[in-house]
Amino acid sequence: MIWEHPVVRTVAGISLGAVAGALCRYYLGIWFTQFLGHSFPYGTMFVNVTGCFLMGFFVPFALMRVLMIHPNLRLMVTTGFLGSYTTFSSYELDMAKLVDRSPAIGLLYWGGTALLGLISLQLGSALARRLRILQSQDEPESK
Repeated sequence: MIWEHPVVRTVAGISLGAVAGALCRYYLGIWFTQFLGHSFPYGTMFVNVTGCFLMGFFVPFALMRVLMIHPNLRLMVTTGFLGSYTTFSSYELDMAKLVDRSPAIGLLYWGGTALLGLISLQLGSALARRLRILQSQDEPESK
């Protein structure tokens, strides 16, 4: 059967994650625009910041083996979902448009997204480490 080939499973996993990530990004962008307007790229900023947090949480969480996560599932989440969910190309395009209108607002958007993204990545990593510590405290001692 075709699903027995590791390459097919890998490609399918990444593709499914990418579709889900792209759709989340698209609909969040629409939602933010409907509620907050289009004068500032709130949706892209939200997606980039939350994507950094999720990447910062998921990668160490998976690598610390808090849960046994199949490599194809890791690829589906990181390369597929988060790779298409967080689009810095959209970020750069939005920033360029803002800089053309107002350099100060463009720089605020550029620096704010980068700084909040880094902070979110660190918070996600800290949460993953904390959960690992809590999980290890709940495990019975091995003899």
